Amino acid sequence: MAHWTEYTRFITALAVILDPFAALPIFLSLTSNYQAAERARVATISAFTVGVVLILCALTGESLLLGLGTSMASFRVGGGTVLLLMAFAMLRAQNDDFKTTPDETAAAAAKASIAVVPLGIPLFAGPGAISTVIIEIHRTDAVYHRAMVVVSIIVVCIFLWTVLHLANPIGRILGPIGLNIINRIFGLILTAIAVEIMANGLRELFPILGSVT
Repeated sequence: MAHWTEYTRFITALAVILDPFAALPIFLSLTSNYQAAERARVATISAFTVGVVLILCALTGESLLLGLGTSMASFRVGGGTVLLLMAFAMLRAQNDDFKTTPDETAAAAAKASIAVVPLGIPLFAGPGAISTVIIEIHRTDAVYHRAMVVVSIIVVCIFLWTVLHLANPIGRILGPIGLNIINRIFGLILTAIAVEIMANGLRELFPILGSVT
């Protein structure tokens, strides 16, 4: 049975993976010609899109894995690897191509609406976030677990919406240096999370590792 600290850990992990602070420059750049009301609408649609995508992935992830013939242990190792690569990019304060590429960002600038793509998908609801929610949903079979995972995703999306909604003042207060510092701290946290997920997957794939002391 999952303890309540399991969900605070999941909320922290998902918030770090979404990393809205690192996305602020992209968000502000793509909405540079928008009025305040339009920018607020983009923030709302983006956060809503992320919530819908992650909740759907959490609830249908098991069926997807079964259809692909992939074990949960293998998915943990693969998902942990993606998170680890994301963490390395964050530690170097570099753009993460696992979320969105420069070409996608440039193409989005010419679109009328950028709230769903590339902001919602794949900038926020990318491979790292999707992997994390699918892994979390399989941690326990407790009756309340699925509901708690959904609630946790909603909490993180509210956090995401808040940061995007306050993008201008946050960007002014923190500046590039402040944003890079937060990004590196998040990268360090994500490194530890990624290693833990990979270790759990490897122990499932190779049970002998669990007996090594």
